[in-house]
Amino acid sequence: MKMIKFSKRVAFAALMVGNMLFGAIAPLSGNALAASDPVEVDRIVAVVNNEVITEREMNERIDLAVRQLQRQGTQLPPRDVIRKQILERLILERAQLQLASQNGIRADDATLDRAIERIASSNKLSVPAFREALERDGLSWDDFRNNIRREIVITRLREREVDSRIVVTDAEVDNFLDSNQGTPSEEYHLAHILLRAPEGATPEQFAALQARAAEVTRKLAAGEDFAKLAASYSDAPDALSGGDIGWRGTDRLPALYADEAGKLAVGEVSPVLRSPAGLHLVKLLEKRGGNDAADVRVEQTHARHILLKTSAVLSDADARQRLEALRERVLQGGEDFAELAKVHSADLSAAKGGDLGWVNPGDTVPAFERAMNALKPGEISEPVQTPFGWHIIQVLERRSQDVSEERKRTVARNTLRERKSDEAYDDWLRQLRDRTYVELRLDPQ
Repeated sequence: MKMIKFSKRVAFAALMVGNMLFGAIAPLSGNALAASDPVEVDRIVAVVNNEVITEREMNERIDLAVRQLQRQGTQLPPRDVIRKQILERLILERAQLQLASQNGIRADDATLDRAIERIASSNKLSVPAFREALERDGLSWDDFRNNIRREIVITRLREREVDSRIVVTDAEVDNFLDSNQGTPSEEYHLAHILLRAPEGATPEQFAALQARAAEVTRKLAAGEDFAKLAASYSDAPDALSGGDIGWRGTDRLPALYADEAGKLAVGEVSPVLRSPAGLHLVKLLEKRGGNDAADVRVEQTHARHILLKTSAVLSDADARQRLEALRERVLQGGEDFAELAKVHSADLSAAKGGDLGWVNPGDTVPAFERAMNALKPGEISEPVQTPFGWHIIQVLERRSQDVSEERKRTVARNTLRERKSDEAYDDWLRQLRDRTYVELRLDPQ
């Protein structure tokens, strides 16, 4: 059977799909039950603000998580531990989706279809073949689509609430380059355990957190598997992947982990580390590399765009509709993209026909870059939403270019931005969880 490959995040998302619907009542045989007889359709295990999480939904996620752990060869923690982990992830997911809905963030069918096409392409499959492979593995196509749609929405929410607010100063770039992190010679394969601290944790709460960390440390010393302990104890989103964060250079690691990675031998676990997010344990699984590349090349894209900013008088739906009409005028009517940009675009590039010049990886916000990278030269995107508004993008040409000294500064700035973003997102998730009304109705087992 052909093994389907995903990016790490999408792989976990694809395996964690679950039906969000209430279960149907089974058909009755014989005499129908009296109208007054109660029939349990599904149980509510948690209330998140004004929405519920059902036992059926939780159990489906648990079953899929167990399948994933078994495929990875990870020793299974007790089911009640997995149940607790899954329920917490469902709560965090629901809180983020609710906030996204309140802010009008959504993923339309066209965006979803393009995302699935990219996933299928990365597996060297057509979409129909990809669907068949998923269904052979027991994954519902509708559930998969719904899960990827949720992932897109959560990514857009993160871009708006976290990534767009990250600031990197020139002094930070200078320090980064001076410390020789700009061209990392080694990469590290790490796993971690995060014990998340509540916002404004009291001394008692932090003491309880330290006790949990000490318990994990004792079990590690006794020879228990790190991945199993991550699945049992970690509060990080990747807990049920054994805490595996994959291969990263020190430039793409949170500063706390980057400082520790070089001190560890392969197979070694760090002492308990402390950050504003809580307490951490880091294990070095592998490392590789050793020679810096003398000639660093990047693929640059020459692109132009038309931007419409939403306002009290221009809704998201109206902006999207106007851009779709402009796109059709170019594709079907032969009108010039640049001339339309001069008239309609709200970006400073309008005077140049929307021309952004040569764009390097990381120069634009992630949503814009993803849409741009999916285009072939000459193609025009469907309307794309970013924190700045709605865009249509046209790629003119691409080239591979040597990285100049100024470009190295840009790469360094984007690297620092990514590192800060990971840390800020963890902190933002903690704050969101703390301010979300949650009522647990799960019976202890």
